[in-house]
Amino acid sequence: MITKNSEILFVYDAKQCNPNGDMDNENKPRMDYDTNTNLVSDVRIKRYIRDYAVMLDKEIFITNEAKDAKNRLKDLGVDNSKNIERVYNLIDVKLFGAVTANVNADSLTGPVQFNWAYSLNPVEIQDSSTITSSFSSGEGIGKDFRVNYSLLAVNGSINAKVAQSYTYEDKYYGLEEEDINFLDDAMLNAIQANRTRSKIGQTPRFYLRVEGKDSTVFLNDLREYIDYVSSVSDEKLRSIKEITLDVSKLVKYLKINKNKISKVHYWKDMNLKLSEDLKKSLESEFEIISL
Repeated sequence: MITKNSEILFVYDAKQCNPNGDMDNENKPRMDYDTNTNLVSDVRIKRYIRDYAVMLDKEIFITNEAKDAKNRLKDLGVDNSKNIERVYNLIDVKLFGAVTANVNADSLTGPVQFNWAYSLNPVEIQDSSTITSSFSSGEGIGKDFRVNYSLLAVNGSINAKVAQSYTYEDKYYGLEEEDINFLDDAMLNAIQANRTRSKIGQTPRFYLRVEGKDSTVFLNDLREYIDYVSSVSDEKLRSIKEITLDVSKLVKYLKINKNKISKVHYWKDMNLKLSEDLKKSLESEFEIISL
């Protein structure tokens, strides 16, 4: 049983691809047009992690094949409260929860949640090109929208109290340390493992999981304390090598809250430049776990 909350900061970039198509808008990349920032839904982030779990031969609840929760429960052999532990043990349920359609409870709220990702930089969408299939009938003709370059930041959290509510007949089925280790691994590898035509071109750049001292610790959205500096104008930005991620405010914020923090789990891509050596700046205050 986990007893500590965590706050997650994840930064990745997308180059000449579509990080999250909007089905209500010709599958264009999701955008906040008031600020020209690129958006990615929490559902898309969770889908990456579910697909990565399947790649590692882990069974999940929300599959691409299942029509709905009722049919998925039938596939798992779950009837009312019979065999409900089959659902509780699935990795995506342990992480994100599930709607279980009147089986034991209508829904399970997951201890791991993400906010929508947004780009730190203003983003331009490339002019669409028409894509076609090889069928002579012309079936499959559509539009192909992609971003030029988007530096995306994700905020997430792990709520230990919610994890502790995963019990059935006095047995605990919630998150354990090995599940959080899987989550860390998935955050670093799931996006790159998704090599579909529209998604290839995305690369993880920075990951921080700040582990609190107990289940009462909550920190602010860590994206508020980072910014980027570019060596070129925003409209010409195309590469991570043109960016420095400013983490000075983040270091200051974490140090101010050092009495709430037990560990900092840390990873950085070698091509990402930081405004200061974050690991070195924090290691005098915290235990740093390099991923």
